[in-house]
Amino acid sequence: MGKIVKNMLPYWRWIAVIVVFLVVQALCELALPQYTSDIIDVGILNVNGNLADGERAGYMWESGARMLGMTLLMTGSSIVVGYAASLIAAGIGRDLREKTFRNVVNYSSAEMNRFSTASLITRSTNDIQQIQMVSVMLLRVVLYAPIVGIGGVIRVAQAKAGMEWVIALAVVLIVGFVVLLVSITMPKFKIMQNLVDRLNLVSREILTGLSVIRAFGREKWEEKRFDEANEDLKKTQLFTGRVMTLMMPGMMMILYCITLLIVWVAAGRIDAGYMQVGAMTAFITYTMTIVTSFLMLTMMSIMLPRAGVAAARIDEVIRTTGSIREDDSPVRLCNIRGVVEFSHVSFRYPGAEADVLTDIDFVAEPGKVTAIIGSTGCGKSTLVNLLPRFYDVTGGTIKVDGCDIRRMSLKELRENIGFVPQKGVLFSGTIDSNLRFGAKDAPHDVIRKAADIAQALPFIEEKEDGFASAIAQGGTNVSGGQKQRLAIARAIAKNPRIYVFDDSFSALDMKTDAGLRAALAAETKDATTIIVAQRISTILHADQILVLDEGAVVGKGTHGELLESCEVYRQIAKSQMSETELGIADTCRKEED
Repeated sequence: MGKIVKNMLPYWRWIAVIVVFLVVQALCELALPQYTSDIIDVGILNVNGNLADGERAGYMWESGARMLGMTLLMTGSSIVVGYAASLIAAGIGRDLREKTFRNVVNYSSAEMNRFSTASLITRSTNDIQQIQMVSVMLLRVVLYAPIVGIGGVIRVAQAKAGMEWVIALAVVLIVGFVVLLVSITMPKFKIMQNLVDRLNLVSREILTGLSVIRAFGREKWEEKRFDEANEDLKKTQLFTGRVMTLMMPGMMMILYCITLLIVWVAAGRIDAGYMQVGAMTAFITYTMTIVTSFLMLTMMSIMLPRAGVAAARIDEVIRTTGSIREDDSPVRLCNIRGVVEFSHVSFRYPGAEADVLTDIDFVAEPGKVTAIIGSTGCGKSTLVNLLPRFYDVTGGTIKVDGCDIRRMSLKELRENIGFVPQKGVLFSGTIDSNLRFGAKDAPHDVIRKAADIAQALPFIEEKEDGFASAIAQGGTNVSGGQKQRLAIARAIAKNPRIYVFDDSFSALDMKTDAGLRAALAAETKDATTIIVAQRISTILHADQILVLDEGAVVGKGTHGELLESCEVYRQIAKSQMSETELGIADTCRKEED
């Protein structure tokens, strides 16, 4: 509740407008029963006998006109309140989405691993919608109900009808009934959002991996998994829905019973001459108004817990700051050369018990290629992810041109790195817009040259629209090799001082791989190049090769040096190339040297 109200504070001017019009609406609603009572007692029954027939008709027309005016005023006030409440709720939703998005964009990989993608999507959509809906109800109901309820109590006290105990009984019955329903449904409301997260997660996994599911014939199994998540959510929603359906008929039963009780008690008082028929009608209306105001407040008590859970989930995302923090006074480097130095670097994932990288020590220099190879899971991708600070080292330092990257601004650091991730990611748009992702103002000839170096130009020119060809979300309308080449071209177009290729050639055939590496060598002759690879052929001519095994460097040198000195590298090489190929490759390397 407090978090929701806090989000409303920036809109205090609109809230003030709402309060004013709610007071006007409440005053009109509280005045109408008295006019009804006067029309019945004075205009119709002429209790005091003071008015002639013509005067009675005129009195009723005059009172009716006033009631019509108040009704129109109530209608206008209700429209203004509804508009203002919707405006505030929409603004709150916009602000929360903006805060959530801005914060998530600044998350490091550690925070992204903490919150699943499915959960973040649910929080940014479903949870914020819950807050918007409750915000409208708070402004239209929670503010209005106390005004009308207190006003009704004052009116009833002024009437001195002697039946105030009926109202107290009605309030006790309604509050008790609602508390009973809330106590039954509250546990279910608390777990409902987690079940929505689960359903979104399963749906996302199935849709993302649809081709794999079909390839392995797992459709029935995945349907069953989805049905289980869907069924769990359905059962919870059905339970809460069935319990809550009892509220309206239960409330109506209480209200009708209270009405009958008032009529029964008032009949005796009317017969005794202590009350008039119009006064009874007004008392019934005021009672219904008071009871309805309590009813609205108690119904809000049911909606608030779920909105409270949603608000807490959103607040958790907003309050969680990225673990990658910039220095308060970042060092600005002029004319970055691109010398990358890993000095006794160690790294441990958040919550892990052991380091995944231990004492990594090497220097990557401009104009030279540093390659990293090793078995699956040895920490190659983790190592290169430390350079653009997707994670921060837990031991040692990483330096660029002698400056600790933690002292540099993230913007400057990442502007000088052309990073091609293991999984090529493309965005919906065109080929041109994707290649300009890191160089939006680059001339077309630069974009074309980058595509040519990445061996992507031939298949781009084959397309009818060339560089203007559409790219679907996630690049689903291009092949894996084409996606990798476009991702490489995107990094080249940026013209950075440091290139990082995280196993970015795995989907390329041998001919394309060789052509790309040859063109890339000429383009990056003055830049630092770091390549993570699985294939020996990709890094055969690297100036420096690091061999990782279980997070530690077990070999460092050229291809020939490692064949002689590093058993792990020799085993990898023998598993991929024959003795003849290794001999030919070694001879070619020596001739080139």
